Amino acid sequence: MDVVRALTMVALLALAACSPKPAATPAAPPKGIVSDFSKPMEARGTEPFWALTIRGTTLTLTRPNQPALTAVAPGAVIRPSEASWTAKTPDGREMKVTFYSSACSNGMSDRTYAYSAEVDLQGESPLNGCADTAATLARGRKP
Repeated sequence: MDVVRALTMVALLALAACSPKPAATPAAPPKGIVSDFSKPMEARGTEPFWALTIRGTTLTLTRPNQPALTAVAPGAVIRPSEASWTAKTPDGREMKVTFYSSACSNGMSDRTYAYSAEVDLQGESPLNGCADTAATLARGRKP
């Protein structure tokens, strides 16, 4: 009888090992940064100094000793962790502005910005800096 009992126990363990396991509960997706790029945005950079404002679909780039350059973009292209605007300047060059969801500091102040920024103007070197909403910059965000 002990042999039968042992074989029965082995058979039950084998069946239990072969039965399907319950599906694991999927992990919740990580919470990302939610940004409203329909609000007025501003970007700033150093070496060389420059500033960019985004008001609706209008992008305005200002640099020392150069006239302001204004272009109209059809709107932002939103991807995970970034937003970009592509526009044509009045002289026909393409200007692409990209904000990346990563904290940024320009190294010249103690201000922390919510985004790093890049401005690519056709025929010129890229401009790199930091960006945030105009309202946040008006309040002054600090670390």
